[in-house]
Amino acid sequence: MAEPLKLMYDGTFLEQFGARVQGAWPPFDPAAFVERARRDDWEQLELKPRIRRITEALGASLPTNYREALDILYRIDEECIGFPYLFFPDFVEVYGRGEQDWERSMEALARFTQRSSAEFAVRPFILERPERMIPQLLEWAEHPNEHVRRLASEGSRPRLPWGQALPIFKRDPSPMLPLLEKLKADPSLYVRKSVANHLNDIAKDHPDLVVELAEKWKGTSPLTDWIVRHACRTLIKRADPRVMALFGYSEALPDDKQGQALVDSADLLLSAHELPMGGEAELQYRIQLAGEPGLIGDKKLKLRIEYGIDFVKAGGKTSLKRFLLSDREFAIRELVKGTRIHRFADLTTRKHYEGRHAVTIWVNGVEVARTELTLVRAGTES
Repeated sequence: MAEPLKLMYDGTFLEQFGARVQGAWPPFDPAAFVERARRDDWEQLELKPRIRRITEALGASLPTNYREALDILYRIDEECIGFPYLFFPDFVEVYGRGEQDWERSMEALARFTQRSSAEFAVRPFILERPERMIPQLLEWAEHPNEHVRRLASEGSRPRLPWGQALPIFKRDPSPMLPLLEKLKADPSLYVRKSVANHLNDIAKDHPDLVVELAEKWKGTSPLTDWIVRHACRTLIKRADPRVMALFGYSEALPDDKQGQALVDSADLLLSAHELPMGGEAELQYRIQLAGEPGLIGDKKLKLRIEYGIDFVKAGGKTSLKRFLLSDREFAIRELVKGTRIHRFADLTTRKHYEGRHAVTIWVNGVEVARTELTLVRAGTES
């Protein structure tokens, strides 16, 4: 199992960084900096609180004048590249939000994001001064550096993972549409991924808007088509009929509630129906596709086949999560079968709980097979 990211901030990293700052500004005290960062509950802090603690220790160790402190960081930032140095833009977020520092902070965010990422640090500026930040984001969308263009999109996503939500754009994403238009055919895949993720965020609150945009954009450029496909992934999982039609997925007959126009029969078998926490089960699925050309109307069926698990939550309720098995064209009357191993080990994004979990197979958003599996505490299997 990979080590938690927070462990990259060990004593060696902080000591080496402190020595680097001292090399640029001799009054800096590396030992005091490390002591301030690692004080008290350091071992209990998770990743983002550790980043903030380092930021605060840096602020207490540099000149109190924000501009002087930034000038020192500018002397070393070209040597500080990658994820560990998220505390550079975090320093701007914590100490540079005063009106008198606005322009300087915008310059710093654009500079620091090119070596790490300012996607989290920019969000308080958006929340506090959206009327000023929206033009700034539009300006960044035309920047020659791909990291700054990505910041314009990623920093303004309504639902950025690990970042503050932006309720103003969750309620009304329209101010960001001109920005996304600027980036819809960006030559950088790094930027296009952000645009697709931004639109996927919007789709969770305003699906009609994303469908309309997808219909408008699709076919205008191969680069844009890539964005459209990835932007619509949540709507495809929901089997939104407009999006399914847009991407050519075969459709069940309108009066058929069980999807039998696409599937004649489906079976799902599990290697075990009771597992300890952290255990794994093999899923065997068998799907007999339909084969009446007069009904289907095509010689090929474009299908998205998934398995789903209704995960038990802490309060006893369940939440469905679907996992892709296949997304391609199939022949009519084809027999689709396969196996998949699913591990019920805890992840950073999912914790497992005891109880009965429904396990299902889905074809183009329609459930076609179902069984159940019960998770129990290790050592209590029947």
